[in-house]
Amino acid sequence: MISPIIIGTMALDSIKTPFGEVNDALGGSATFSSIAASFFSKPGILSIVGKDFPKEHMDFLHSRNIDTTGVSTGDKTFRWKGFYEFDMNEAKTLNTELNVLADYKVEIPKTYEDAEYAFLGNIDPEQQIKVIDSLKKPKLIAMDTMNFWIDIKKDILLEAIKKSDILVINDGEARQLFETTNLVKAANKALKLVSKAVIIKKGEHGALLFTDSKHFNAPSYPLEDIKDPTGCGDCFGGGLIGYLAKTNNFDEANIRKAMIYGSTIASYNAEGFGTERLKEITLEDIEKRYKVFEDIREF
Repeated sequence: MISPIIIGTMALDSIKTPFGEVNDALGGSATFSSIAASFFSKPGILSIVGKDFPKEHMDFLHSRNIDTTGVSTGDKTFRWKGFYEFDMNEAKTLNTELNVLADYKVEIPKTYEDAEYAFLGNIDPEQQIKVIDSLKKPKLIAMDTMNFWIDIKKDILLEAIKKSDILVINDGEARQLFETTNLVKAANKALKLVSKAVIIKKGEHGALLFTDSKHFNAPSYPLEDIKDPTGCGDCFGGGLIGYLAKTNNFDEANIRKAMIYGSTIASYNAEGFGTERLKEITLEDIEKRYKVFEDIREF
């Protein structure tokens, strides 16, 4: 069975950081999430690309056992151009070309309707809701978003959150969405909407897990070489849902483990531009760094 299914963007990114640059690299929220999930399970992508999307990128996704039946094809691929300064927590956008994404309406293959797990990556919340409503008997739905959708479709976004089990959101978005500077207050408001948990990403400072009865602080990995953090949040979400789908266990203790696996993959991703490090690492590499995470948290 294909599970999890992942909706989001597939893109060609041009990125510059203090440590180098790359043009038309494979990117997009669904891309990073599905690659991360593929270390543990067989994900299926719901997205759209253009006729100009390089075949080598699609071949790579197939090589990772990622199903692309749900990827539509239009004229020109979504493109993003941006840069990072020495504060690598914040990307600055130079240019965005929506292209095929401008009028994208998700089409869910019949083979995806039986998926038990889903990750709704950063995309229009109307499309996220359409995916949720298409699933026959989902066990767990996790979702992400961004400030753009909070600004222009907040009411619809809140409806999507209410239909989800886990909300994954960064700290700035949590403050904006729930109109508070306090992350604990933001999490408590979010917990009134979702059924299981809220995860607040804090970039290089790790991530926070909130449930009705527990709180967990997942550390970040102390990287010496950071080249490009683009897609790290998506890798976190993809690793999270991929591990939960593999283990078929989403109790609080296992969500903690899934967070660490997500953080592990995200840490590797930051060591290269685009998806280049994700193409190099193996599950064995992930397990070794996971052990380091365990040691960091032992006291």
